[in-house]
Amino acid sequence: MGIRPVVCVAQDYIRNKAINDSRLRKAILELPDNKTEHLPGYLPLVPGMPVLLTENIATELGLSNGTRGIFRQLVYDEFCEDVQFDVTVFPKHTKFLTRPKYALIEFSSCKLASGLKDLEKKIIPISLTEQTFTFDIKDLLTETVSKAAKVVKRPTKILVNHEALPLFRIKQLDDLLIVRPSISHIYK
Repeated sequence: MGIRPVVCVAQDYIRNKAINDSRLRKAILELPDNKTEHLPGYLPLVPGMPVLLTENIATELGLSNGTRGIFRQLVYDEFCEDVQFDVTVFPKHTKFLTRPKYALIEFSSCKLASGLKDLEKKIIPISLTEQTFTFDIKDLLTETVSKAAKVVKRPTKILVNHEALPLFRIKQLDDLLIVRPSISHIYK
C-alpha cells in the first residue's frame, strides 16, 4: 500500500516530569479513553480517516465536542525521534510520534467564512491539549508492596498530566454516516 502507519502517543507527566518507568507508562497509555479525560494514549492516524473532536475548540465556529471531521495530515518536526512502543499491537514499520505540532482536520460543518492562511477552506489545525486525571498504581505494585502501602496508609493514587491530540477515531462504520464515496477498508 505504501503508506507508513503513524501513531500519536500521548506524553504523560507526573509532577511536571516525564514518566520513565516503562511499566507505569505502558499501563497509562493503555487506559481506556474514559479514564483519561477522553484523550487517547495511542491514536493511529491515516489520511482520510474519520475522527471526532473530544473537546470544545471554537463552539461559535461549530468546532465542539463530538464534531465529525476527516484527518488530512499530521504536522511534526522531521527531526522528531521515532520512539518504538508496543510493537506487538502495531506493524513493525509504524512511526510513533510523541510531540506532534498539530493535526490538520477537515470539518465540513465548520462555519469559518474563509480558509486560514495557507490552508484550504474547512481545514483546521488542531493542537495538543493537556488533561489531568488520577491513576491508581496499586495494580502495578507487587502484592507485598501493595499490602505494605495499606499498612503504612500511603496513597497509591497519582495525578497524571496527559498531553495528546483531542481526537477520537471512529471505530465502527455504524457510528458514521458517509455522504461521499470512500474506500471502506481504510475505516476498519
